[in-house]
Amino acid sequence: MAFEEKLLTVPPPIEAAGRWIKRYHVTADPAGIAPDVEEAAYAMLPGLLPEADGTPPATFVVLHRGGDDGAYLNAYSWVWDNVLHFGAATAGQPVLGCPDRVPTHFITLDRPWIGCVWELPPILHERDAWARHMLAPDAPDLDAYLADRLPEGTTGDRS
Repeated sequence: MAFEEKLLTVPPPIEAAGRWIKRYHVTADPAGIAPDVEEAAYAMLPGLLPEADGTPPATFVVLHRGGDDGAYLNAYSWVWDNVLHFGAATAGQPVLGCPDRVPTHFITLDRPWIGCVWELPPILHERDAWARHMLAPDAPDLDAYLADRLPEGTTGDRS
């Protein structure tokens, strides 16, 4: 099978466990991610977030629905002023330790993987947005950071 980019949608930010969460959804399905998968994934989110350390409480997530039964939630949280903390959960993927192929039965992933080729595009954008709105100005602007999101489209071909 030839490689193809997937669709990227950008739902509005939400608040969870005292942090603002910017959201990116990745899927090949034009209908998007099913609401039950989204709900189950975001129920895992509080357990993937770090404790507050004085850094503005911001996280971005990538929720990816694979072409099989798999679903993946990657949470990247800003800590220590300029460092990304990573936490992940997965569902429906027995090879990763999931007990079944149910895409709403998420477990915490204990591997040091930070994301697949379709999940990585938001990282560069979020790095630049964090520097632009939180590190470079005289005063950090969390609202501007939260508003600065990668445009919807595909996961690649953005040069």
